[in-house]
Amino acid sequence: MKIASFNVNGVNGRLSALLRWLAEADPDVVCLQELKAAQEKFPIREINDAGYGAIWHGQKSWNGVAILARGTEPIETRRGLPGNPGDSHSRYIEAAVQGVLIGCLYLPNGNPAPGAKFDYKLDWFKRLTAYAAELLTLEVPVALVGDYNVMPTDLDVYKPERWRDDALFRPEVRQAFHALVAQGWTDAVRALHPDERIYTFWDYFRNAWGRNAGLRLDHVLLSPELAPRLIAAGVDREVRGWEKASDHAPVWVELG
Repeated sequence: MKIASFNVNGVNGRLSALLRWLAEADPDVVCLQELKAAQEKFPIREINDAGYGAIWHGQKSWNGVAILARGTEPIETRRGLPGNPGDSHSRYIEAAVQGVLIGCLYLPNGNPAPGAKFDYKLDWFKRLTAYAAELLTLEVPVALVGDYNVMPTDLDVYKPERWRDDALFRPEVRQAFHALVAQGWTDAVRALHPDERIYTFWDYFRNAWGRNAGLRLDHVLLSPELAPRLIAAGVDREVRGWEKASDHAPVWVELG
């Protein structure tokens, strides 16, 4: 089973790249973030034609998450992260696919920090951590997949000294990520590549892609019931160099 995460940075504007990658990579489950499309504007016909069923939580111009499943329909189990009924951002959707509970998330960016946006990010992280603890009590295979907007360690950013005060790298955010993982989750990419510099994001500015000035923002966390099935993990970094590319590349895991 191959599970992938891809922040598409606009599902309609970059649909050709998404469809090409789906055809080449052939993932079983895909979590998409930053759809930047209203609910009725999601390209479900094209996704179906590519061989995937889908559920999605759209939002006009911003945010938006989706779960695609090859050859089947994801069974939706949750829409929206619990803990704040007034939160209208489309940042979490969850489904059962082939016996695995898939949580697709797009954690807030949080800049500028400090400030209201950073406070919202930390609060969202707390809600995610609380809900993740609930998921672990189910003792079923779970994957929490998506753009976490955090570089957990210095190894996950090309020049750590330049990012110390950024909301993606501030100590409060890294501590929140480590606290989440410490519940019993496995950071799949780092588990298999403990000492390797691996990036999933390269900015459009300052020739970041050409200089390989990247960040590892996209993560796949596996529950204790799922982690023993981990066979391989990586990033399809070449996708970042395609025409009409997102500033993220897909990250994936293979499970036995």
